[in-house]
Parts: sequence; C-alpha cells; structure tokens
Amino acid sequence: MRRGAAPAETPALAATAETGRDWGNRGVPGAAGAIRTRVPRGRRLGTALRLLLLHAFVLALVLGVVLLQVVRDFSAHYQNTVLADLGDELSGYAASFGTRPPGQSLEAFSRDYLLTHPLPPGEVMLIAVSHQPVLGSGAAAAMTRAPIVRRTLANPPRRTTTLNLSLGPTPYLALASPIMERGRAQGVVLTAGSLSRLQSETGQVALLAAAEAAVALVVALLSAYLILRRVLRTVGALTQTAVDASSGDLTRRVGYMGADDEVGRMAAAFDELLGRISATVDSQRALLSDVSHQLRTPLTVAKGHLEVLRRGGARDPSEVAETTAVVVEELDQMSAMVDQLLLLGHSLEPDFIQRELVDLRSFMADLSTAAQVLAPRHWALDPVPDAVVVVDQAKLRGALLNLVDNAVKATVEGDSITLGASCGPGVRLSVTDTGSGIEPELQAAVFDRFRRGGDRGQRGAGLGLAIVKAVVQGHGGHVELSSAVGQGTSVVLVLPPACLWPGGPSEEEAE
Repeated sequence: MRRGAAPAETPALAATAETGRDWGNRGVPGAAGAIRTRVPRGRRLGTALRLLLLHAFVLALVLGVVLLQVVRDFSAHYQNTVLADLGDELSGYAASFGTRPPGQSLEAFSRDYLLTHPLPPGEVMLIAVSHQPVLGSGAAAAMTRAPIVRRTLANPPRRTTTLNLSLGPTPYLALASPIMERGRAQGVVLTAGSLSRLQSETGQVALLAAAEAAVALVVALLSAYLILRRVLRTVGALTQTAVDASSGDLTRRVGYMGADDEVGRMAAAFDELLGRISATVDSQRALLSDVSHQLRTPLTVAKGHLEVLRRGGARDPSEVAETTAVVVEELDQMSAMVDQLLLLGHSLEPDFIQRELVDLRSFMADLSTAAQVLAPRHWALDPVPDAVVVVDQAKLRGALLNLVDNAVKATVEGDSITLGASCGPGVRLSVTDTGSGIEPELQAAVFDRFRRGGDRGQRGAGLGLAIVKAVVQGHGGHVELSSAVGQGTSVVLVLPPACLWPGGPSEEEAE
C-alpha cells in the first residue's frame, strides 16, 4: 500500500476523513469483592495481602485503560494511513484529468486511466460519469451492489466524503469526490481500501500490549510485595514491641538494622522513646526508693525522741522543750525536702520556665547583696556586662542561691566566694569558692538527686544541685563544674544565646 500525504484542495477534488468508535468500560471481576469479603475471625486477610489485592486491582484497571487506548490509537493510525493512500489515488486522477487531451470525452479518459493505472491489492476505484455506465477496477462489481455506494454514485457529493462499508465480512474505508468541470459536477470518483488487515493487526497489537501489560503487572506486584513485606515486617516488630511494653517489658527493642530511611528513622525513634520511658520509669522507682529512705530518717529521729519523752521525760520541761525542738527541726527538714521534690516534679512540665526581661547588672547586684548575709566570707562580684536577659528570674535566682549555699557550706571564715556573669555568645553565670572542693569520683554525680559532693555530715537532702540542673536545662542550657580538693569549686550556669535579649537594656523593661 502506498503511503503519502492527503491530497491538496483542487477545483475537482477535496478530501476529508472522519473516524470514530465507542469503547466500553472494562474491569477486573472479583478484585473489589475480594477486598471487601468478610472472613471469619481468626482468618482475616493480612494487611500486606489486602494492600496487594488493592494494588493489583488499581494496576489492572489502569493497564486495561492503557491497553484500550493503545488499540484505539493503532486503529486510528491505520485508518488515517488508508485514507492518505486513497487520497493519493484521487489526487492522481485529478492531476491526469486536468491534462487530458483536448476533445477526449470524460468517459473515454476515465476508461484509459483505469487501464493505465493499476491499483494496489485491496483497493478499488469506481468512476461514474453522468449518463454513462459505471467504470471500475478491482472488486468494482461487488462494490456497486452496496447500498451506500449506489446512493453515492447516483447523487455525487458536493465535496470529498468518507464512507464506511462492508462487502461480506470484509470492511472497507472509502473516499468519494465529485468530478467538477466548468463549475458543474459531471460525475463521481470513489476509491476504497480494504480494512481486513486492520482486524488481524489490531488483534496482534492487542495481544502484544496485553502481554507487556501482564509482565508489567507481575513486576509491579512483586516489587510492591517486597516493599510491603519490608515495611510491614518493621511495623509488626513495632507492634509486638509496643504490646510487650504495655505488658510491662520495657527492655524489648525493635532493633532495626535496615536502611536509614523513613521506616528506619521511625523504628529508631520508637526505640529511643522506649529508652526514655524505661529511663523515666527507672528514675521514678529510684526516686521513690530515695524519697522513702530520706523521709525515713527524720521520721525515725522524731519518733525516737517522742518515744523517749513518752516513757518518762514528759515531766521535765527542759526535756520536753528539747524533744519538741528536735521534732520540729526534723519536720522542717521533711517539709523542705517535699518542697524541693515538688519543684523537681514541676520541672518536667512544659510551663516550668516563665521568662521575663531582666537587667543582668541589677539581678547580679541583688544576688550579691542577698548572699553576703549568709556567712562571713570574702564576697566579691566580678564586673557584669550591661545586658538584658530573658529568663525566669525567680527560679534562676533560687538556683544561684543554692550554689551560694553550697559554697558557704564548703568554706570557712576567711575563704572567698566570687559571683560572676559574662555574655557572648550566650550567658554564663558563675559561683566560685576557695573551699574544700569535691573529690573527682563524686563530681560526675553531684547534680543527681540525693547526692552530695561535700561533707556527708552536713544536713540537707541533696536536692539543691539537682534543682540547679533542672532550672538550667529548662532554659535550654547546661551546667559546667570544675573542682579540686583543697583548692575550691567553680560552677557555671551556661544559658543559650536565646536568653540574651538583643534589644539592649531598658529601664522600663528591666523594672
């Protein structure tokens, strides 16, 4: 079959093509039903299988639509090619018609043209000149028996028209164009091409496309299965770990060893969460144990003195006064411990720190004045920069006074205690003394609850430095400790740059 462009418009011929076909919907029966089917309890489809079935249904639907579109595009391309070849035949007839010898009749010219221009296999040409027999080549005799062809030959169209017809089981595509001479239609020329090859080639294209779609579907489902198995295996491990944790086993971990992707980060975050929960539970257990131990001592002391008083000392006013003083002191000790524990508990809440603008010079000057009344020491305040900080003034003052109280306990009259503050890039607040210092093996634990770094004979619950650490961490900072036995200790509260207000000091804001 010859291939070429559609014929150009001429006074004799004009070619157009109109094709179209309706296509139905195609689905995958049973897929949706398989997803929605209820199964007995205990035999419910797993998440991976349900997702895989849904994925298969969607892919099959999409590939089916693509397959239909491929077949449709191939059929349209084939028909356009046939129309182009038929248009070439009409153009050839029109070109010869315009150069026929003078005096030759239209009927004689058409007969000579059909004899000298053989058509490719499967094509037919009919020429009907007014008041003359119909001329034709190929299967012209059978073609003239088609009703649509007889109507077209009897009533020539005004312009080139596309026709669809069938001769028995064989479909044809035809172009009919009027033969114009001196502005009048003198007849009609019709060319037709067989579409029998279209049916067989369309079947082959559909079969090939279906095979490729099936391969794509299998590969897509296999890859989806591998991905789902990897993801859901991790999800299953997360679920089992969560079930064990809810049963009280906080030692189990997911232990993900795969790639560092979203699934890996989720598993790592879950393990980290379990670690924090386990650490919190252990800390609470340790806290309860420490609290019960710390409260038992003052209760035992108070109970012992009251027992002695009951056994015979109640008649002696001095014994009663002494016992009462001891009991009150122990109760005050327990009250202070409870207050400190409540403060530590409150440090875990999000609103623990209430920030405000504070003038650093005024803050340190007030702190130095309050510290000097605690004990006769050589007190000093290093130069403080002119800055405004954004901190919880009350809690930060309490933390620094805890450090000052520890420095007083670690020193004697004649020792020095120095307060300091500096800025850049954050804020550093320090308390330095020349006291007894802290032994190296105790320095790492002095900020833990109920731990003491100085003389173990001193009264106190060992919560002061834990509160200091909680306050600093609440501001987003940390604590630095340096100490040498016999030389003294320096504790620095390091606050982040966010605690340094960039606007500078202001009298109204500082107030």
